[in-house]
Amino acid sequence: MPVLADRQSQLLIDGKLVAGGSGVFETVNPATEEVLGVAADADAEDMGNAIEAARRAFDDTDWSTNTALRVRCLRQLRDALRENVEELRELTIAEVGAPRMLTAGAQLEGPIDDLAFSADTAENYEWTTDLGHATPQGIPTNRKIAREAVGVVGAITPWNFPHQINLAKVGPALAAGNTLILKPAPDTPWAAAAVGQIIAEQTDFPAGVINIVTSNDHSVGALLSKDPRVDMVSFTGSTNTGRAVMTDAALTLKKVFLELGGKSAFLVLDDADLAGACSMAAFTVAMHAGQGCAITTRLVVPRARYDEAVEAAAATLGGIKPGDPNSKRTVCGPLISARQRDRVQSYLDLALQEGGRFACGGGRPADLDTGFFIEPTVIAGLDNNARVSREEIFGPVLTVIAHDGDDDAVRIANDSPYGLSGTVFSGDDARAQAVAARMRVGTVNVNGGIWYSADAPFGGYKQSGVGREMGLAGFEEYTEIKCVATLAN
Repeated sequence: MPVLADRQSQLLIDGKLVAGGSGVFETVNPATEEVLGVAADADAEDMGNAIEAARRAFDDTDWSTNTALRVRCLRQLRDALRENVEELRELTIAEVGAPRMLTAGAQLEGPIDDLAFSADTAENYEWTTDLGHATPQGIPTNRKIAREAVGVVGAITPWNFPHQINLAKVGPALAAGNTLILKPAPDTPWAAAAVGQIIAEQTDFPAGVINIVTSNDHSVGALLSKDPRVDMVSFTGSTNTGRAVMTDAALTLKKVFLELGGKSAFLVLDDADLAGACSMAAFTVAMHAGQGCAITTRLVVPRARYDEAVEAAAATLGGIKPGDPNSKRTVCGPLISARQRDRVQSYLDLALQEGGRFACGGGRPADLDTGFFIEPTVIAGLDNNARVSREEIFGPVLTVIAHDGDDDAVRIANDSPYGLSGTVFSGDDARAQAVAARMRVGTVNVNGGIWYSADAPFGGYKQSGVGREMGLAGFEEYTEIKCVATLAN
């Protein structure tokens, strides 16, 4: 059966594709502003049914202990998604506004292939560790440490990289033996619902193990944080919403994973290839219209070469024209919505009010009458105290800031409420490594290294989150630790 052939998606609850209690809501192509179709709009009762199904599947079946079944189902899902990858690609480009080139990587194919890491990890994981014999309090005892599933997981995800973030939660959570309710962002319901349809029709996941609940009402997702039947909430999104998730989860003291905002710094040291480094920083901020939490949006350069750095960044960013995400050559597509475009524009207006100037960009493209586009923009003339230097804009906007040496560059990088990612460029690798070691962030790119990989943990310090996603650390986020002590003969 084709994925979403009737241009209408359904909920996946307790193994069945069902309609939403609140009817449907529209999903829109951000490049054309045209309505693509509708998604099932869940209400509180739907979410309650999904939580109950997940609770029952965890408590009353062998899912949490049947590792072979979990591995088989995850590999089935990976294979089924691969079989439907071309339909999923077109859906993703249309609904997310993701440039076609990115669907070969983190926007689609990469996350699908990464399910293999979750399956392989579960299959080869040492679920118990022998601590050996000891005599605590004089009592002969044999001890072991067991890793077990947390229970029912509620996953709440954003719209910017829906497949990557959805599957980065679904894969390890299910592989570890949990059951799950996925609540995707209302801006991109089809990306999740299409996966739900494939699960229902092309895999052997037992009923209730995975439930996908789309809704235009954010309060429906908030029920996952509040409901005592949910043992853990895994959230990716804004820092402000993350605070609300943590507050709600505190009522039942459930486990919380948070992957939140960023305002990451790209440090160019005085011995680096300035033009090359600034060009890379500019290109990065244009990818997917800057809609990535780990994108380095502060370019921190030597003060003596500030004007040269601004010129190099503007030469690259000014040459990247926002356009049709269907084109194989497009790097910078649309923002996800009119609301988000207006938010980015408000920051550009603020930059001028704060005394900054635009080296390129600064508003909507003059040649695009429709679509939620913003020109790639370089802001110059501001320091790290400006709001546009401190707050997450989530658009194709790069602020260039001057530093007075390595110590000052590190100070500027760390002078942020966030600590998600960073980049260091230097002609001396050891010098770059020394600077990277002083940055209070979860991931660092040194001279072009790539940290994004299924086997590498991702997450941040400070207000960028709690815990790690992906890698072995991300798998273990979805487990509990049990110490078992047995009286020795």
